[in-house]
Amino acid sequence: MNVVDTPLPGVKLIEPRVFGDDRGFFLESWNAKAFADAGLDLTFVQDNHSRSARHVLRGLHYQIDDPQGKLVRVTIGSVFDVAVDLRRSSPEFGRWVGYELSAENKRMLWVPPGFGHGFVVLSETADFLYKCTTLYAPANERAIVWNDPDLGIDWPLDGATPLLSGKDAAASSFADAEVFA
Repeated sequence: MNVVDTPLPGVKLIEPRVFGDDRGFFLESWNAKAFADAGLDLTFVQDNHSRSARHVLRGLHYQIDDPQGKLVRVTIGSVFDVAVDLRRSSPEFGRWVGYELSAENKRMLWVPPGFGHGFVVLSETADFLYKCTTLYAPANERAIVWNDPDLGIDWPLDGATPLLSGKDAAASSFADAEVFA
């Protein structure tokens, strides 16, 4: 497994070792010891699986109390995945990183607690898996609007209008968002 630092301290791009031949492939998507040896000593309590159509944009989501860390990956299709630093005390506050995650490249992204997270589907459909460090708590859920000009996320939409949930369409601006200390 190759763990790549990103420009946002704590956010990691993970490239698993893939063993493949003409029959298919095998990879370990989670191994507690291997991750701990790589500096990611994590405990997960919830797994989520979503399927979305092309141009569906989910996010930017986070939990203000009992924040979730998320290890995310794509098993069908491809997405552009984004993490935003929402820790006011961080020198990287308000900065974002984005990476293509796909069934083909098999990369994963570790999004630590204190970061907002979102993605847009690039393929016809995409299956997206999340391993979470804390349970989903609807009362603590917050969202920042995907196209906030203060964040300036360069979503690869190629002129398309993203498909949003009502909650995401009504999300807070970055300036008005409740963020971490």
